[in-house]
Amino acid sequence: MNYLLSSPSTILHNQPNYPFSPLNPKLGHFTTLPSRKSRITTTVVRSKGNDDSADAPDRLISAITYFYPFFDGVQYGKYVITQVSPLQAFIQPLVPAIRVFKSFPFNGFLVFLTLYFVVVRNPNFSRYVRFNTMQAIVLDVLLIFPDLLERTFNPRDGVGLDLMMSLDSTVFLFLLVSLIYGSSSCLLGQLPRLPIVADAADRQVPP
Repeated sequence: MNYLLSSPSTILHNQPNYPFSPLNPKLGHFTTLPSRKSRITTTVVRSKGNDDSADAPDRLISAITYFYPFFDGVQYGKYVITQVSPLQAFIQPLVPAIRVFKSFPFNGFLVFLTLYFVVVRNPNFSRYVRFNTMQAIVLDVLLIFPDLLERTFNPRDGVGLDLMMSLDSTVFLFLLVSLIYGSSSCLLGQLPRLPIVADAADRQVPP
């Protein structure tokens, strides 16, 4: 009780002198520990600038590249498109671009060279763009195999024709899913990894 009734000066006088206390007469001012906030902020900023980050132009470029294998392999959908009306509605707006792409026999090869040497091998592009472009290229290269099968066997009827129709439809649906998944992921700033082709793209575009 005597302590509570003591004068403020007496209370202040009896306070212990903590090294970081504002009442420490040796310091005469507030003393605080060095803040680590600046170092934390710097780390966060640097992490946003790594090679796998993507700004709006990178996202758009990466999303567009997935149209390349789809346009190059759209002919594999000749069976399934006629049977599924929603696919016809999806393909219809792309018909003019597909016609331009197919108008010259070497357009696919020219696009391949452009994407590989101008984008993938260009360090001025971020790894995000180069990786997605390489995935699109690898996906297009894999179209060689169903094309060889079709040219080799080319059945006209029977079980062979049924198998070929199933193969073509499977290839087309895989290209369609890759286009939707790859492009939408890129537009959202995510890094899509397509089955089969992602590992090959990693080897061509190391971190």
